[in-house]
Amino acid sequence: MPRNQDPNQQANRPADVAAPDSVGGMARRLLNPAHLRDLARRSAATLREQGAQQLWRDVTFRVGLAFHHDSWRHRADIPLRRQLKAQRAAPLEGGPLVSVVVPVYNTPLTFFRQMVQSVRRQTYPRWQLVLVDASDAAHTAPGALAQKLARTETRILYRKVENRGIAGNTTAGFTLAEGDCIALLDHDDLLYPNALYECVQRMLATGADLVYSDEIVLSADLKRLGGYHFKPDFAPDYLRGNNYITHLALFTRKLLDAAGAREDPEFEGAQDHDLLLRLTEKAEKVEHIPKVLYVWRGHAGSTAAGMEAKPYAIAAGERAIDAHLARVGLPGRAMAVPGAPGAFQVRYELTGRPLISVLIPNKDHTDDLERCLASLYKNAGYDNFEVLVLENNSTRPETEQYYAALPGRYPRCRVLRYQGAFNFSAVNNFGARQAGGEHLLLLNNDIEVLSPDFLRELLSYSQRPDVGAVGAKLYYPDDTIQHAGVIMGINGSAGHSHKSYPRQAVGDLYRLVTTQDYMAVTGACLMTKAALYRAAGGLDEENFAVAYNDVDYCLKLWQQGLHNVFTPRAEAYHYESKSRGLDTNPENEARYQREKANFYAKYKPYIDNYDPYYNPHFNNLFENFGLK
Repeated sequence: MPRNQDPNQQANRPADVAAPDSVGGMARRLLNPAHLRDLARRSAATLREQGAQQLWRDVTFRVGLAFHHDSWRHRADIPLRRQLKAQRAAPLEGGPLVSVVVPVYNTPLTFFRQMVQSVRRQTYPRWQLVLVDASDAAHTAPGALAQKLARTETRILYRKVENRGIAGNTTAGFTLAEGDCIALLDHDDLLYPNALYECVQRMLATGADLVYSDEIVLSADLKRLGGYHFKPDFAPDYLRGNNYITHLALFTRKLLDAAGAREDPEFEGAQDHDLLLRLTEKAEKVEHIPKVLYVWRGHAGSTAAGMEAKPYAIAAGERAIDAHLARVGLPGRAMAVPGAPGAFQVRYELTGRPLISVLIPNKDHTDDLERCLASLYKNAGYDNFEVLVLENNSTRPETEQYYAALPGRYPRCRVLRYQGAFNFSAVNNFGARQAGGEHLLLLNNDIEVLSPDFLRELLSYSQRPDVGAVGAKLYYPDDTIQHAGVIMGINGSAGHSHKSYPRQAVGDLYRLVTTQDYMAVTGACLMTKAALYRAAGGLDEENFAVAYNDVDYCLKLWQQGLHNVFTPRAEAYHYESKSRGLDTNPENEARYQREKANFYAKYKPYIDNYDPYYNPHFNNLFENFGLK
C-alpha cells in the first residue's frame, strides 16, 4: 500500500517550516535571547533525560529547519544507542522464539545483505531467520551467501525451493519455521534493530496474539523519504478497505494455525491482505505499536512504489475482501476505488427493510429546508422512511405556509412542534420519542444530499449489530472537506478528520476514500438504531445542549464496544459557514465554554492521550494529519 501523498496537499512538514524565512530572518530568531534561553533549557532536559545522541539529533534537525532540509525527521523513531544497549541487557527472559519468514526471489545482492544484517542486529536474541529461496538460475548470489551464513549461524535457516509465487513460497516458510511467533519480512526491506524486541515486549505485556507497528518508505538507496505509514489502532472496517497493517506484523503460531497456516495462491498479489484478514478474524487481541519499526524499500517493481506496478493485485484484493465478508457473515462485495490503487469500498447488502425516521430541526430558513428535503427525496435510494421536521421557535409567516404544504409535496413528511428555547439535544430527543423508525437519522436542515443511495448506504452500516453510529462525508460549498469522522484531542476537545482537504483528495493512507472506524461522527448527519439511542438516553440535554452532544453520544456507544463508522459513499454538502467566527454573543459563548469544560471533564483520558484511530506522530492542533 503506497503512501500516496495527495497531489493537492503539500508534503507533511512541520508547521514552523510551512512558510520559509530568509536565512537572515531565521538567524535573527535563533539569536533572540528568549529563544536562546528556551533552547538551552530544552537542550539540558534532552541531555539529562535522553542523552547526547538525542541532543545531537535535535540540533541537527533544527539546523536542517533553518535551511529547509529535513535530517532526522525522515527517519522516524530510530532508537538511541543507549536504548539498544538497555534492550540487549534485558533480553525478555521467557520470550518466544520468533521466526522471521522471508520469501526470496531474484533479490539484488546489496538489498539481500542489508535485509539479513537488519535481522542479525536485532536486540531481541531469540530469533530465527527463515530464507525460502525461489530465485532463478541467473540470481544465485543471494542463495550462495545465505548458505554460507546458515553453516555458521544456527539461527539462519535456508531452503532452495521451486517457485510457487509469493504466497506459495511464504507458506513453505511457515512449514519450516520453528518459532512460537512468526513475522514476515520482504526480501528487499529492513527491520529497525529494536523491532522484534518492541513487538515481543508488547505481546508479553498485553497477551496480544497479533502485534503490528508503523513503518516508513525509503528509496532504493535508503536515502530519500517515500512516505510514512503512521497507522491507527486496530480498525476492522479500515482493514476491509485497505491493508493498512502490512508491516511489521508479528503473530503467534497458534493464531496462524487457527487462521490456516498458509498464504493462499488464489489471492496472489493481495496474499498479505488475505492473511491479515484471516488472522484478525481469529485474534483474541490485536495491539498496535505506534513506532516505526520497519523500512519498506521503494523501487521499480516494488509494491511500495505503487500498486500500479502490480495491477493484478487489485483484483486479488477484491476477491480477498469478498472471501472475508463471506466468512464473517456480512453480505456484500468489495469494489476497487478508481484512482486509488490498493483502496477498496464495500457495498453491503440490506438484510431487511426497516423504517428510517429522519429528524430535521428547523427554525425558519425554509430555503435551506427545501433544498435539504428535495435532495433527500431525490437521492435517498431507499423508500421506507419518514421525515419529522422539528419546528422550534420560527417567527416568519411564510414558514407556516411552507409547513402547511409539506405533506402534499413530500410523502411521509410531517411537522412536529417543540416548545422551548433552542436546545439541540432536547429537540432531537423530542423527535426521537415521536419517531416510528427502527433507525434514526439526525440531519441538519442545511444539508444537501449529493450521492444516490444516500439512505441506503447509511442503513447498510447501521443495520450491522456491531455498529453504533454512522456518519457521512460532508463538504463545504467550496468542495473542501467539512467532515470525514471525528478525531479526539484536537485543540483540547475534538475536530473533524481532514478538514479543508480538497474534495478529490484521497487523504492520509486513503482514509478519505475508505470506510473508517472513528470514536465519533458529527450529529449534522448521523444514523443510529433507535433502540441504541433510547437505551443511551438520547443526547445529553443538560450538559451538552448545543455543543459536543453528538460526540458524547458516539463515545457512549464506543465504550460499549460498538464501532462508529464514517462512510465516504454517503456524500453531501453542509452549508455551515466555513469562515464563520466564534459566537460573540456573551450568553452563547458562556454556554459553549461550559459545555466544552463538561466535555473535557468527562473525556479527559481520550483528549489528553492520543485518539486510537489517529496516531501520536500527528499533531493535535489541526485535523490535517500533519506531523508534530
